[in-house]
Amino acid sequence: MNSTQQRTISTCSRRDVLRQAGVGLSMTAATTFAPFVFSGCSRQRASLPSVPKVKVGILHSQTGTMSMHESSLRDAELLAIEEINADGGVLGHHIDPIVKDTRSGFTDIFPKKATELLSDDRVSTVFGCWTSSSRKAVVPLFERFNGMLFYPLQYEGNESSYNVVYSGSVPNQQIIPAVDWLVSREGGSKRRFYLVGSDYIFPWTAHHILEACIAGPGRQNIEIVGFRYLPLGHRDFAETVRGIQVAEPDVIFSTINGISNQYFFRELASQAVSAEKTPVISTSVGEDELRGMMPSHVEGQLATWHYFQSINTPRNRRFARRFRSAHGEDRVLSDPMEAAYSQVYLWKSAVEKAESFEVDAIRDAFSSAVEFHAPGGELKLDPKSFHAYKRCRIGRARGDGQFDIVYESPGVIPPDPYPTVAFPGWNCDWTRGGITQGEQVRISRPNNDGATS
Repeated sequence: MNSTQQRTISTCSRRDVLRQAGVGLSMTAATTFAPFVFSGCSRQRASLPSVPKVKVGILHSQTGTMSMHESSLRDAELLAIEEINADGGVLGHHIDPIVKDTRSGFTDIFPKKATELLSDDRVSTVFGCWTSSSRKAVVPLFERFNGMLFYPLQYEGNESSYNVVYSGSVPNQQIIPAVDWLVSREGGSKRRFYLVGSDYIFPWTAHHILEACIAGPGRQNIEIVGFRYLPLGHRDFAETVRGIQVAEPDVIFSTINGISNQYFFRELASQAVSAEKTPVISTSVGEDELRGMMPSHVEGQLATWHYFQSINTPRNRRFARRFRSAHGEDRVLSDPMEAAYSQVYLWKSAVEKAESFEVDAIRDAFSSAVEFHAPGGELKLDPKSFHAYKRCRIGRARGDGQFDIVYESPGVIPPDPYPTVAFPGWNCDWTRGGITQGEQVRISRPNNDGATS
């Protein structure tokens, strides 16, 4: 197809298009440059000049347990794509997003849909996943097909792949700084930690790192007084909260994910476990999660992230205005959403640097700094590990569903997916051959009675 040919598209509004994507519409094409039609809009159609297109995949759950969270990532990624297209696209191409609903099927549907994107749709790259279970289920496919996955979530580390860009925080940028702050005078000199999390990879490994951090030099008077793991989607926290009260911790460190957070905080409020006396610091509760909770249940509670919507900069305020204009004034932004949005631009920067959409060329572009001025601050990719430099910020929940930032690291923190305190001898440097293995570290899944399996 040459530049003089015509294509017909619907003149749907932005919200019409995004609504269709939200119910799983795949914007597919027979070839990279084939025409496509958005159906379902009654507005008049118009003929526009043809623009070459490059296909990318969006791989998120839009139904099921994680739909509330992952649909927001889809919305953020589609906003970035729309902005880039409106600004002329990438290398003269408009981005054609193919949206797949993985239906919260972490180990079965995610691999199936990833295979469709890589093998059938032959996308240039994929933006996707939330849980570590879903990421680990698809990484072997990206390595097999030599695809590229951009993963936006903070996660447990202990992983590197030549086919994955990790644009969220790792524990040395989120968990370890949070512990350092909690035990400091500014953070309340906390000494007794209770760990509670969802029963999957991220909480197990995050707690392994947290335990190693607490057991480190100078931490002799700090202890873990209990822990509890519950299935994803768990709703009955009465026994868990009673156990927390018996243990009498100074702080509850939570890696609970998904809708379970609503029920956990409701039960804390029901049993009068207050943020003033026994605060919770969460790794997976942001502004988007607060929308589903009673303000009285979470006001005063803490969260550790890189990004909060309340960051008071012109760039972040513009980002918030654009997102609400596209998706509704009642919508809010969170750390995973900011990372999902920003990683699309990070990919764009790498493509333009490589002057190619080919995965090998894009990866070669990572050998020197690839950057984007993101809403949360400068986003830079580490060429050694394909992880991002990040700040650590700690926020205290307000009654209006936003956070007051009570701590910010002095500067961006270089990513270390294998912090020495937990993974001695391990390292990743793709500029020097890849992963260096150290001591064998077995991440055990603790049973709630204190044993491991």
